[in-house]
Amino acid sequence: MENTVTKNIAIVLVGPKHSGNIGSVARCAKNMGMKRIIVVNPRQIDIDEMKKMSTHLASDVVDSIEYEEDLKRVLSPFQFIVGTTARRGSSSLRSAIISSKDAGTRIIEMSRYNRVALLFGSEDRGLTNNDIKYCDMLVNIPTSKGFSSINLSHAVMIVCYEIFSAVIGPGQKYAPRLAASSEIEAMYDNLEDMFLKIDLIRDESPGYWMAAVRRFFSRRGLLSKEVKIIRGICRQIDLFGQGMTSGGRKNKNA
Repeated sequence: MENTVTKNIAIVLVGPKHSGNIGSVARCAKNMGMKRIIVVNPRQIDIDEMKKMSTHLASDVVDSIEYEEDLKRVLSPFQFIVGTTARRGSSSLRSAIISSKDAGTRIIEMSRYNRVALLFGSEDRGLTNNDIKYCDMLVNIPTSKGFSSINLSHAVMIVCYEIFSAVIGPGQKYAPRLAASSEIEAMYDNLEDMFLKIDLIRDESPGYWMAAVRRFFSRRGLLSKEVKIIRGICRQIDLFGQGMTSGGRKNKNA
């Protein structure tokens, strides 16, 4: 079952170790009505092994896999990015973590008018903090405390199953079109540059300060229009600092 909603969803595997796992992910994706898989910096590529694990019914998904090297570039056209993590607790780089069961409906709401990327980390390390900083939402798959490690393809199947269930379930709420990751990252670059120029943050640790800024804006999805407003403010402040603006309108009654 593939429709216009699931067509907007891509599975992004970051640094997978084994070709067999990529093939198994392709099978899971097709089971749940999804076809687009992007593999970033794989440590092994064996097409025969991938097709063996995907079975011939999902070989078309294997054939259409996209291979990339730069995660930031891969994510740039997506408006909503979902990361998966086994870790719990707070971090200055992480958004609120929700369970996989609660994630399906939210992802479907967003995918109606936005391109959604589902990020899965490598089998041994998962997603790094640097990967997670791009995420608008983090998903945790509840497991037994005695053994919390989940195979990569199993994690993909669980998340995709929840999405599939949401697709065939009751109608979802409307979600607005959000700004793409490329727009968001450009906004953060503009803000960091402005903060440095006005001495709001320290030169030696901009990442620490920007993590808090990212956490602030990640509390809600930013619309493209809102990002343009913030970037416009940064641009005008920069021009003002260069003496290229008047510094505001003059009072006509003065």
